[in-house]
Parts: sequence; C-alpha cells; structure tokens
Amino acid sequence: MPAGVGRMRFIDEEMVAPKITKSMFLRIIKYFSPHWKYMLIAILLIFVSSLLGLVPPIVIKYILNQALPQKNLGLLGVLILISVSSTIIGGLLQVGQTYLNNWIAKTIIFDMKNHMYSHLQHMSLKFFTSAKPGEIITRLTSDIDGISDIFNSTFVNALSSSFILLSTIIVLITLNWQLAIVSMVILPLFVLPTRKVGKVRWNIASKSQAKISELNQIIQETLSISGSILMQIFTQERNEYEKFKDSNQAVTKLQIRESLAGRWFIMTISTLTAIGPMIIYLFGGYLFIHGEISVGDIVAFVALLGRLYAPATQLSNIHIDVTRSFALFDRIFDYFDQPQEIVDMPNAKQINSLRGKVEFEHVYFSYDNQIQVLNDIDFAVEPGMMVALVGSSGAGKTTITNLIPRLYEVSDGKVKIDGVDIKDFTLESLRRKIGIVMQEPYLFNATIADNLRYGKPDVTEPEMIEACQAAHIHEFIMTLPNKYQTIVGNRGIKLSGGEKQRISIARVILKDPNIIILDEATSALDSVSEELIQKAMQPLLQGRTSFVIAHRLSTVLAADRIIVVAKGQIREMGRHQELLNLNGIYRTLYDTQFKLQDNI
Repeated sequence: MPAGVGRMRFIDEEMVAPKITKSMFLRIIKYFSPHWKYMLIAILLIFVSSLLGLVPPIVIKYILNQALPQKNLGLLGVLILISVSSTIIGGLLQVGQTYLNNWIAKTIIFDMKNHMYSHLQHMSLKFFTSAKPGEIITRLTSDIDGISDIFNSTFVNALSSSFILLSTIIVLITLNWQLAIVSMVILPLFVLPTRKVGKVRWNIASKSQAKISELNQIIQETLSISGSILMQIFTQERNEYEKFKDSNQAVTKLQIRESLAGRWFIMTISTLTAIGPMIIYLFGGYLFIHGEISVGDIVAFVALLGRLYAPATQLSNIHIDVTRSFALFDRIFDYFDQPQEIVDMPNAKQINSLRGKVEFEHVYFSYDNQIQVLNDIDFAVEPGMMVALVGSSGAGKTTITNLIPRLYEVSDGKVKIDGVDIKDFTLESLRRKIGIVMQEPYLFNATIADNLRYGKPDVTEPEMIEACQAAHIHEFIMTLPNKYQTIVGNRGIKLSGGEKQRISIARVILKDPNIIILDEATSALDSVSEELIQKAMQPLLQGRTSFVIAHRLSTVLAADRIIVVAKGQIREMGRHQELLNLNGIYRTLYDTQFKLQDNI
C-alpha cells in the first residue's frame, strides 16, 4: 500500500475542512517557533539521513563495475564497509531524529494542554451548560494529541519525502538521464490515482466518524450510572439495544467501505511497483547492449526506484494531511477563542477581611442577551443575616445566588459586598470567602479525606475530625473499614445522599467562609439526615451571612428574611408571619407545599 493512503487519523466528530488563512497559519507557527533551534537540528538530521540513504545503491554500482570485474577484494571490502557504515549511521541519525521529533511534538502538546486546561478552568457556567457531553474532553485530549501526528507525519514526512525525492532524481540523472526520464514517466501512474483514493477515503472516514460520535453518545448516555438506572427502570433495554445495533451496523459498513476503498488501485500500484524494475532492466539492457550504460548503473537504478516512488506517493497525499492538520487546529482555536467572560478587572484588589453585607442593586441577568432571567433584583442583606429564597422551580433563585461568587456575570446593575462592587475584588479572594453546599453534592472518586481537603488543603487530622463531628458524619466514617481513607466512588456513589451531603457540609466548614450559600441542601435527605444537617448548620451559619434556597419549612421559619422570587423578579420580602399576612404568593406556597410537609 502506498504511504499515506492507509494512514488516516480523524477526531471524534465529523471533520470539516477549514478555510486556511494566513492569520491561522501564523498562529500555528507561534506554537512551533519557540523550538526553532531543535527543529533546525531535526531538519539537518533529515537532510543528512536522506543523503546517506543514497550511499548503498551507489556503492552497488562500484561493486559491480569495478570491484568484481577487477577481482579487487580490498576495494570490495572498502565499498561494503562504506555501505554498512552509511546504513548504521543513517539508522542512528533516524533514531536521534525520531527522538527529537517526538520531544518537540510532545512539548508542544504539553504546553497546549496546559494552556487549554487553564483557559477552560476560568470559563463561566454559561460555557459548561452549553458544551456538548464529552466535547470538552475530546478537544483537550484527542484533538491536541493529534498535533503530534501533524508534526511527525505531515511536516516531517513532507520534508523527508521532498529531500529523498529531489536527491534521488539528481542521482538518477547523474547516472543516466535517459533511464531517469523513463523512471519519472511512471510517476503519474502512482501519484494521480493516489490523490483520488485519498479524497475518497477522506469522505468515507468523515462520515464514519460522524456515526462513531453518534455511537459514543449512546454509550455515554445509557451506560452511565444515571442512564443505566433510567434505562432499566423504564425497561428500555431492548429499544436502546436496537438503537445501538443500528448505529454500530452503520459504523461497521462505513469502515468496511473505507478499508476497501482503492483496493483495485492498490493492486495496480503493487503491479507497477513490480513491473517498474523490469522496465528499467528492459530499457537499461538496450542501452547496455549499445555500450551506453554499465550493469552497475542498471542495478543502482533499480535499487533507487523505491526511493523515487514511495516519496512521490507520500507527497501526493500531503494536501489531505495538511487539511486534517488545519482542521485540528481550527477546533482547538475555536475553544481558545471563546472568551473568558468572568475575569479579574484591572487593579482588582484582594479581600483581606469581610463583614458580609451583601447588596443587589437593580440587577438584571440573561443568558446570551436573549431570554431575561432576572429583572431588577434589588435588596440588601446585613452581615450575619440568614436569607431564605423561595419560589417555584425555575423562578431564578439559584441564579441569584450564583451571581454572588461571580459564577455568572450580571447583565446590568451591581452586586456589592461590604459596599464594594464584587467586580473590584479578585475572583480568587472573593470565592475564598464564599462557601456553597449544592443540592446534588459532588464528591471526587477519591478518599473521604481527599474530598475534605478540597475545603482546606493543609487541614490537620484534628481539624478534619472536628468538622465532621460538627456535620454529624464522623461517627459514620469511623464505622467504615478504612475510615477517612475510604474511596467514595464516582460522584460518591458508594455513599447515601445524606452521607454525601454531610461530607460536603464538613468540607465547607473547613473552608470557614464568611458567606454561605445552601442550594436546597436538605431537599434530597431523609428526615433523620435532615435533622442531623439542621443541627450541623446551626454552628455553621452562626455569625455568617447565609443564603438558603429553601425547600423545608423549618429552614424558612429560621430565616431573618424571606425573599419570594417569581419569574425572575422579587415579588415579596419579609419574615414568615409578615408574608403570611399578605395573603400573596408566599401564602399560596405555604398552603400548597410547606403546610403539607409540616403536617406529615
């Protein structure tokens, strides 16, 4: 099979040929330019090794024309030594070149992955809520890993093939220009069909990758923990299997088509590769009979043919390699070009101490400047107050609290802490002062101790135990075989909802924030766990400004202020009894939800 025809590397989604521009090309060069010295050495090694590859065929000429006819064993030994030495030196140079190529490629990948990870770390929640499942991992891993192929295959192969092809043509013309012309006349029979087959394989492989992406999506959705449970509960195994089978069958058919594409062409190329030397022997024999060429020249020509045809076919597909390379960079740059909407303002200052007064001044918020989510949110919370946010699902409660640590950026208005616009604080110092306990606690697939250290990396064992005791989870942990070194599983799957929630609360206790946000932190708990959490929250909330998205009546009753949110607006605000007396939205919520829970 000609080089370049069988080697196809595609990414996880359908690859579309990008528009190659000067600015894009210069942008790519910036990643390679810091390593220009090493690249120069690599180019030199490629050039020297390509020249050394010419030595054995030329040596054959002198062995057949001089050493053997003259029966000169000394000359024969010297020529063989030269041939063997050039082969060994060329091999060593190729080893060094390969190491250097990989070092350059892996270093660029290392830098790009670090850059990409750092860039994505600081993207807003808006980005992560709109990104496709698995797409971020694809961009960060396989797309950037593809850069290695770009350098080692596209750049190095193009350069090596060019050197080999040019140097071989020069030597062939030097040996005999007539045979050289015959050798090069055959080249179009290799090059033109190779280009066509390459395009066919590109198109089929692109369709194949689109189907593979669809297949991966089915696997990811149905074989995850939540997807598997949902599938089994709704007894959809047969339907999902049929979907998987149909998608898998489509992928298989496309891959078979891809593997069979150009089979007749490849057979023809193999035939030509075998016939090529015979043509040289035929025409060379004619020249030899007429005394215009030696036997050594003919054999050297045949030996050099492989160095002529292989690089030519490799270069014929270089446009496909280049297109694939630019497509990868296009996808990578697409992520780099997505702005980090929430960044430190110029001259942002550190928060040294915090009282905890929080003010929303006529705040508006919308996603993508289209659907308005929050409208004229205006209220103030004094330090140490506990505020409960209530309202129907989708009213905007969580969005309000997400604005405090700048997980989202306000569209208009201001959020202030201690009288200072939160945009004037550095993000890191702002978020260090805020603790969040989410409705669905997230635990890493690590030990309990490792998850707790996320709240305080330098935590001591006594501090860890004290925090867990405050969260009423220490006694449970001590019943586990490995205690604090117990692995909790993916997303904490080995623990119950209440146990995960209490560990997450202990984690926030260790962080010791000035402002606390509880996003329906007890809604998923049983009555026993809720009672333990309520006990744990009393010392946690003491002296701290807290925002509680309320689900349970007990939380609402304990609040210093209740804010009723409906359709992105504050409709009512006050204490429990005051709001009941209004006979408004809160009264309706109380009668339909809270009162029912209170009676259970």
